[in-house]
Amino acid sequence: MRMATSVKKQSPAGKFSIDVKKIRAKARQNTDNGPVTETYGADLPTVLRLLNESLATELICVLRYKRHQYMASGIHSEPVATEFATHAAEEQQHADLIAARIIELGGEPDFSPQGLTARSHSEYVEGKDLRDMIKENLVAERIAVDSYRQFVTYLGDRDPTTRRMIEGILAMEEEHAHDMADLLEKG
Repeated sequence: MRMATSVKKQSPAGKFSIDVKKIRAKARQNTDNGPVTETYGADLPTVLRLLNESLATELICVLRYKRHQYMASGIHSEPVATEFATHAAEEQQHADLIAARIIELGGEPDFSPQGLTARSHSEYVEGKDLRDMIKENLVAERIAVDSYRQFVTYLGDRDPTTRRMIEGILAMEEEHAHDMADLLEKG
């Protein structure tokens, strides 16, 4: 039995169009705001705060991974230290992306060491041995994953550029968490 389907034709009035003259006129206003136009849908101060918290989180992760890289010792420490070094470099790349986005949005990236741990979602935990270091890095990655997921949800379609950047960082944080879980399992 065939089901009848109806196809609705779009009327010329229903087609998508852009008022280019209006866009051009508005683009000439408030040029000091850079890419942030009146169509920016997110609350800019909130986005800048969340980006600076993300920057602090990434910087704390860099510092923790670097310490763990150098403090790793024992018979199985060499490949783990190498993994820590790789993750530290990737976390630094995240921090650089976030700082650049803060500038693009007209904000100032907060690199101040004063209050860095208070702004960070993850903690700086030294760890007492190799297994403890791996576990602390796994915990930190899980914190980052949950924080970034919430940030992505908050942004929705209000700031797709920042959302895509955070989604990319989130994907790498998930990979880092998998790497740390894998190291724990092997240990």
